[in-house]
Amino acid sequence: MCAGARPASIVLTCRELGPLSWISPAGSRETGPDGSTRPLTNRRTPLSRFALVKAVLGPILRLMFRPRVEGAENIPGTGPVILAGNHLTFIDSMILPLVCGNRQVFFIGKDEYVTGKGLKGRLMAWFFTGCGMIPVDRDGGRGGVAALMTGRRVLEDGHMFGIYPEGTRSPDGRLYRGRTGIARLTLMTGAPVVPFAMIGTDKIQPNGSGMPRPSRVTVRFGAPMEFSRYDGMDRDRYVLRAVTDSVMTEVMRLGGQEYVDMYATKAKAA
Repeated sequence: MCAGARPASIVLTCRELGPLSWISPAGSRETGPDGSTRPLTNRRTPLSRFALVKAVLGPILRLMFRPRVEGAENIPGTGPVILAGNHLTFIDSMILPLVCGNRQVFFIGKDEYVTGKGLKGRLMAWFFTGCGMIPVDRDGGRGGVAALMTGRRVLEDGHMFGIYPEGTRSPDGRLYRGRTGIARLTLMTGAPVVPFAMIGTDKIQPNGSGMPRPSRVTVRFGAPMEFSRYDGMDRDRYVLRAVTDSVMTEVMRLGGQEYVDMYATKAKAA
């Protein structure tokens, strides 16, 4: 299929995480060993780190990439929100938190970004977790369930959760078929989905090359999408596919990418 065509399942792949208290602000809740929930107490929060990272690196990133933001008013000021968009390069996850105003967006990333040794490893861990990354091991059979539950906990705490429905970076700049984890999350939590498109980030780091090149990018947000008409149907695979395709159609419209009706992981393996 090509540009203009309508997309025709996101099961994320990560292992079970421990308590997410280190990413949750005051007033959030954690799950105890007996399955009950309780308010978090005496926990460090990353919001101060997020503000620091944004204050220190924000001007540098803005100078390098001069992000043009369109539709930022579509991001609700409070409450759980799912940001769902295309994924062209590693830089996407650095730019997205920068353009979401005062709200922090949490997202899943490779645990290798925070498990490095020495000073470099500690700085990377501080940076990525401060930006809102939840590190996970994306291998293993239980990975999809663990990541899904992680996103659910973030949303139930009233935060924004960023997700790339393609499940991986596009290998060639085209938009690939979405996986249905995005549908499961919105139906399980009732959180609206705000679609977005990254435009031009593939020019900054073509083919995952080393140092990014200064270049202007655009981040375009669409109107919130809600799927309350499907309440209680988060196990129906046809509903999950329909919801996912609706989101991907909007992402395609926002970004103008050519659409490919296959999974990006399959395209990479070919």
